[in-house]
Amino acid sequence: MTIFRFPFRLWLGKKFWSRDDGAVLAEALLAVPFLTLFAAGILEFGNVFWERMQIDAGLRDAGRYLARCRPASPTFTPTCSETTAKLIAYYGTQTPAAGAKLRVPGWGPNLAHITVNPVAADGTFTVETAHAYNASPLFGWLGIGAITISVSHEERYMGW
Repeated sequence: MTIFRFPFRLWLGKKFWSRDDGAVLAEALLAVPFLTLFAAGILEFGNVFWERMQIDAGLRDAGRYLARCRPASPTFTPTCSETTAKLIAYYGTQTPAAGAKLRVPGWGPNLAHITVNPVAADGTFTVETAHAYNASPLFGWLGIGAITISVSHEERYMGW
């Protein structure tokens, strides 16, 4: 008389593979790190674009201010200056209050330089700047190097 014995390994493997009690946990353990990294990357790149738009708005405001300046003449002193235009670009106002917040953190009077190119023959001038983006550790971990946001704005000089 032979007794057929079902091997324990086969029984355990069959029972393990046929049940789905921990399937959701296993899938979550695989998917959550990638989704978290993806979401953090979207937020980081969104912040880069937001800073670029804020810098662009600041240069546009400074350019509009300079476009309406009166030209210097022996009988008239100009009422506006590049210093005032730069304050408008950095703070959004020509007279920032003490402790005023910058448009973009890390882009301010002592932190970045705004260049105003003189009026060209066609009557336009250019305002430009570059800003080193202060990235989160995520970019370094992904191997993305330093990001420099370079913006320029061209405006037609109108005067008064």
